[in-house]
Amino acid sequence: MPLWSGRVGAALDPAVWELLRANDAELLPYDCEATAEHAARLHGAGLLEAGELADAEERLAEIAQDPSAILADDEDVHSAIERLLGPVGRKIHAGRSRNDQVAAALRLYVRDACAEAREEIDALALVTLSFAEAEADTLMPGYTHLQRGQPVTLGHHLLAWVEMLDRDRTRFAAASDAAAASPLGAGALAGSTLGLDPPVGQMRNSIDAVADRDFALDYLYAAAMLAQHLSRIGEEVVLWSTSEFGFLRLPENASTGSSMMPQKLNPDVAELVRGKAGTALGRLAGLLAVLKGLPLAYDRDLQEDKAPVFDARRDVRSSLRGMTVLVSGLAANRERLAVAVSDPLLLATDVAEDLVRGGIPFRDAHEQVAASVRDGSFSSGATAADSVAARGAPGPGGVRDAITAARRRFGAAR
Repeated sequence: MPLWSGRVGAALDPAVWELLRANDAELLPYDCEATAEHAARLHGAGLLEAGELADAEERLAEIAQDPSAILADDEDVHSAIERLLGPVGRKIHAGRSRNDQVAAALRLYVRDACAEAREEIDALALVTLSFAEAEADTLMPGYTHLQRGQPVTLGHHLLAWVEMLDRDRTRFAAASDAAAASPLGAGALAGSTLGLDPPVGQMRNSIDAVADRDFALDYLYAAAMLAQHLSRIGEEVVLWSTSEFGFLRLPENASTGSSMMPQKLNPDVAELVRGKAGTALGRLAGLLAVLKGLPLAYDRDLQEDKAPVFDARRDVRSSLRGMTVLVSGLAANRERLAVAVSDPLLLATDVAEDLVRGGIPFRDAHEQVAASVRDGSFSSGATAADSVAARGAPGPGGVRDAITAARRRFGAAR
């Protein structure tokens, strides 16, 4: 029977039951963890015998490993756990509500999802750093507006990917911190009269404790930003692996063919990751819309908080793992890169700056060089290698120094 069945005498219409029932089985181990903590607090208040606590802890450990135990007749994971605990389950709900129970379980879920995301980000960053190290000396054009701008190294460009991932790690860490507070003890909205000891890190306001979903939004924001970054990386893989660019060769273990055109090797991993960015943004906007104007404390609308978080975790995991395989197998086409970076116009800025060193105002130098480009008389005695060496960070030495520093950052998190 539903946990609230004592108040409602009539059986619910099946259509209403279908609407009410939560698809929240992913919370099972986290709800078991929060229930064990609550049981210990009940025991501390003399409301649960030592034997009952031990039995509950043993059963919760078993239940946490068996999501198949949740039945279609269970309204949600909370009622399933209470049923599976047997007689002691009827005592354990004392002093709490599903309102603080689900908030606690979701917070634990988000913390675990953040830790998982950080581990997968580390893995992608480390294979990217290995690729950057192998291409620390490989010259290529740097782009603005997708037009050739100045010479850089492929290693330097790959390090830009790593910097984006580093910021993503920080965002997931912040989301984890936001989820760390405990709503247990808030009950439905105003606590209880049972005198239970407060949990570690208890939230200051019981109404806010059951109503707050900022931590879920923080997670979805981190996931959306990661997806945006992966989509930019994916776009460059797509572009650079085309025949028109030819800068990268795709690995066969992370590419697909065509069902009709035998010659095709398609960058489907990069394309799918690029496409998932739109969905990730939609999840964030969707939960923001659910929460907009929602009165305090708890409303059943908050049942809509779980699906976007669950789906985001799956996409974060699969996207990062897929991209790790893809990047670890990418190969640079150094011959095509060398041809592209031999474009003399890539050195136009260097020539202008050389004039500045001779005492010419930069705007005058810029106009002189631009005029020589227009009339076809532009020339430079330098090379792309000279250019990147003179500018430090984009050059081989700067790339290797940056790789060493980045490995310390990502290595410390593993």
